[in-house]
Amino acid sequence: MIRAHAVAAAAVLAAGLLSASGAVRADTTTTYSFDVPPGEYTLRVALGSHAQAANTGVDVEARRTVIAPIDTRAGQVTTRVLTVDVRRPESMPDGQEGPGTAGLQVYLTGGAPALTDIQVIPRPHVPRLFVVSDSTAADWLVGPKRGWAQEIPQFFDAGLSVANYADSGSSTVSWLADPTLFATVRPLIRPGDEVLIQLAHNDKTTTEADYRANLTTLVDGVRAQGGQAVLVTPPVRHLFDADGKITPTGRVVNNLGVDLPAVARDVAAQLQAPLLDLTADSQALMERLGPAASWALYVGTAASPTDATHFNSYGAPIIAGLVAREIAAADLPAADHLTSLG
Repeated sequence: MIRAHAVAAAAVLAAGLLSASGAVRADTTTTYSFDVPPGEYTLRVALGSHAQAANTGVDVEARRTVIAPIDTRAGQVTTRVLTVDVRRPESMPDGQEGPGTAGLQVYLTGGAPALTDIQVIPRPHVPRLFVVSDSTAADWLVGPKRGWAQEIPQFFDAGLSVANYADSGSSTVSWLADPTLFATVRPLIRPGDEVLIQLAHNDKTTTEADYRANLTTLVDGVRAQGGQAVLVTPPVRHLFDADGKITPTGRVVNNLGVDLPAVARDVAAQLQAPLLDLTADSQALMERLGPAASWALYVGTAASPTDATHFNSYGAPIIAGLVAREIAAADLPAADHLTSLG
């Protein structure tokens, strides 16, 4: 049997033993911890209260948003079902934020959260959407940064699990050289899994030839496991010219003058791999918003423009929505599990 604990403020309250289905009755607690091993699990939650109106969302593990806050009136309870990925380290695969908390952590969010029931059920053979990327997609356990892949689970139903292995500071070079990255992720890929590969921001001094070769090696490695490799161009930085257009550096042209998104597009065409053009989508979005309003999506601000790369809790879901739309447009298998497009 799996023991679950409900955590309220600093107290740890035993919530009883899970049944075979993983059911445990909830109360006014806002955090739940389930003693389960790494793997995939279906999470069934009944949101709302029989006594009062509520506004409830759900995050799991390293602040991954699986349900954006929804309103329920007094007496209304709505059931949502989704699939979650549990692993150690809880956030980034190289452990730079530490191991995190063992088991499955579930956090209620929203203005007035309420939960009447929660169930956790093992789902070992569910299809997975892996993410191989950098800090712009990463699960951030602490601080103001949010990665788009940290937010994208909320767009999918229970038929797909998002396994986000994005790692801050990583490049195509480090993903192949660091044993905690591709060497660890590749054996986990099963036939039918999809793998989104978005690496460019930290390839600042990678030559075009090396960048092409590295992307090809990553695609070939995914395919050798029976997975489907999908190349994703990087989101733009908040760097505008005098005409209100994103600069070359903002479009992730590197220090050697290599237009990394353009190379990724060409590699995708040559390898006949699906491409999600997040660079084009995010550039169009930022230029439509303009230099001032688009700061709202980033950690940096107009008054303190120290971080023009990373997204905040407002911007990351918007970028995740762009990726969801690209998944739908590319008609990837994951598109069958999309419940919304942002």
